[in-house]
Amino acid sequence: MPTLYVVATPIGNLQDMSPRAVETLRSVALIAAEDTRVTKKLLNVFQLETPLTSCHQHNEENKGAWLADRMLAENIDVALTTDAGTPCVSDPGYGFVKAAVERGIEVIPIPGCCAAVSALSVSGFDSREFAFYGFLPREKKDLRAKLVSMARQTAIAVVHESPFRVIELVEVIQQTLPQCRISASCDLTKLHEKTIRGTAGEVLEMLKSNPKAEKGEYCLVLDFHEVTLPEEKTPAAEQSLEAQLVEQMLSGLDLRQAQAELTAMGIKKNAVKAAALNLKRLFMEDEE
Repeated sequence: MPTLYVVATPIGNLQDMSPRAVETLRSVALIAAEDTRVTKKLLNVFQLETPLTSCHQHNEENKGAWLADRMLAENIDVALTTDAGTPCVSDPGYGFVKAAVERGIEVIPIPGCCAAVSALSVSGFDSREFAFYGFLPREKKDLRAKLVSMARQTAIAVVHESPFRVIELVEVIQQTLPQCRISASCDLTKLHEKTIRGTAGEVLEMLKSNPKAEKGEYCLVLDFHEVTLPEEKTPAAEQSLEAQLVEQMLSGLDLRQAQAELTAMGIKKNAVKAAALNLKRLFMEDEE
C-alpha cells in the first residue's frame, strides 16, 4: 500500500531541515511541490534528485485526485511539500491529502517548521489555547467585522500578513480593538528575524518608525485577553415573534394588523398565528 508523506520544509533557515525530512524526500518516487522551482533549489542543497510535479492551490483539487490514483495504480510513495513550512497550514495541500484519505492511502506527517507555531512560542502570551486565521480580509469593513468576531471567539489569534499591508492591518486593529496586544514576528528563522511586542498602538508606532518594515513576511499573534467588546445587539429577526408582534402594536397597529405585517416580512403564517395566540393567553392571564 502506498504512503503519502506530508513534509514540512524550512521557513528561512535551511539548517531547520530535519534528517528525517531529507531522507523522506530522497526515498519517495515523486515529490508533489507547490512550486517545483522553489523545491528544486531545496533538493539541490541536499543533493537530492527525486522527480517533481506541481500541486498548488490552482490545480490541487484535480491534480490531487490524479496523483492519488497514480499512487494506487503504481504502488508508489509520494511526498507533499510547499514553498516553506507545513503543507495545508495556510498553504496548499488539502486537496491532495483529502483525495489520499478518501482512497484509503496512509498519510504520514514529517513535522518541522510552522510560522504560526514559531510566532506563538516567542510571543510571551498565554497561548495554551489559540485559533489560527491565516490571511484576513482586505476590505476595512470586512476586516473590522472579522476582528470583532475573532475577539469574541478566542483569546489568542494568529494571522499572516504581507509586509506591504502590515501597517494598514495594525492600524485597523488599533482603531477597532485598541486594547489588543500584538506580537509581530518578521523573517522568522532568517538572519535578520525580529519580533516586536506591545499594544496595537505601540506596535503601530514601531512599524511606522522602521524604514525596513516593508521587508519580510509577518506572522502576528493577537492577544484579546484585555479587550473590552461592545454588547452584541440582538437582530430583530432573532427576537421572539411575540416580541415582534408587541413592537408592531406599539407602533399603532392592532394584533391582526401586526400579524399581517410579520407575514408580509416573510415569516411563516402559522408561526405568526401561534405567537398571536400566546400573546392573547398572556393578556388573559394578566386580566385574571
